[in-house]
Amino acid sequence: MQVEVFKDADSVAEAAAARIAADARSAIAARGRFALAVSGGHTPWIMLRALAEEDIPWTGVHIFQTDERVAPAGHPDRNLTHLRESLLQHAALRPEQIHAMPVEAADLQAACNQSALTLREVAGSPPVLDLVHLGLGPDGHTASLVPGDAVLDVTDADVALTGVYQGRRRMTLTYPTINRARRVLWVVTGSEKVEMLRRLREGDVSIPAGRVNREQALLLADRAAAEQLAAEHKQGG
Repeated sequence: MQVEVFKDADSVAEAAAARIAADARSAIAARGRFALAVSGGHTPWIMLRALAEEDIPWTGVHIFQTDERVAPAGHPDRNLTHLRESLLQHAALRPEQIHAMPVEAADLQAACNQSALTLREVAGSPPVLDLVHLGLGPDGHTASLVPGDAVLDVTDADVALTGVYQGRRRMTLTYPTINRARRVLWVVTGSEKVEMLRRLREGDVSIPAGRVNREQALLLADRAAAEQLAAEHKQGG
């Protein structure tokens, strides 16, 4: 896993946007499209606003969600609400290029199947996303792959449901989908992530994040999250 440490969360967000934009241009030049899955969170919204300012052939971009809370449309708990606000108002992106997880459906299992079908239509069968952006929770979760949930053992579906976590069920990409991606981009900020970031770097499979493929992974962190890394970087520089 390649690791880069920046002074603060804003710097991480800007670097992540630049990396995504570079991958987008390369993918569109090579294959005619760029399939990106994004996670929620404060730093990612800054990242997406910065991404909207990048020079990208937006007509070739497809945006997916790594996960979503089961909540009504427009609810502040929904990642989609912030995703649309960050991109649709600032980038040359059409609404249909954002492929929302259909968490408002009455039949959530059928909705998972529909989401997986959309993935296959855009990214092949089995779907290979060009880049999956992930965050890291203080409990070691990533996407909505949360400790102790049965979703961690799902290997026969690209999209699956979780149990109740922090008050809501979730829909999430599964490990097989994430681990097929051409690149995994970790964006980790905040002092509450120090211990889990250490365990992620060490490949600790006892935390959900530690089970994500490390071969094509790039981790961008701020100094608050990467205290030890920042110290090593400073000594090495």
